[in-house]
Amino acid sequence: MHHHPSRAAIVAGTVLAAVGATIPASVAATPKAAATPTSPARVVNARWAGHCTYDRLVIDIQGGTPSVAVSRVSTLRYDPSGRKVPLAGKYFLNIRLSPAVAHNSAGNSVYRGPKLVKIPLYKLKGLALTGDFEGVVSFGTAFQTKPSYKVLKLHSPERVVVDFSHTNRCG
Repeated sequence: MHHHPSRAAIVAGTVLAAVGATIPASVAATPKAAATPTSPARVVNARWAGHCTYDRLVIDIQGGTPSVAVSRVSTLRYDPSGRKVPLAGKYFLNIRLSPAVAHNSAGNSVYRGPKLVKIPLYKLKGLALTGDFEGVVSFGTAFQTKPSYKVLKLHSPERVVVDFSHTNRCG
């Protein structure tokens, strides 16, 4: 009765080998679908929405999650030219994503969002794409009243979210 267990083992081994063969194929396909670890995230869009207690800015990203730095600035300027960004406001935030690009390897823009736009939300009044230079993509945001904010990184799909709180509660 030695033959039956070995036959079962052979069958089980064949099944495992077949399953094993399919797993590496899908694993091998993953690096091609995703960007290589060395390539920076691609910034492809920016959008916004007003909510009851905050305004939300969403920056859509492909291929990785960059680090995000938000800083208060007295004037928004384009990087690298230093030209002033023509957005009206009393308060401004600079949002820097790195490593990140808004162009592909051929130098063509992959960013499909607005480059300079007035926004009629309760808190957020304007947005500009201010830079795509040396691995840093930057945005400027404009406000009439002093902004407080929090930054979130959300996944599947990758995006950077900045929420600007306000007191214009619904209901």
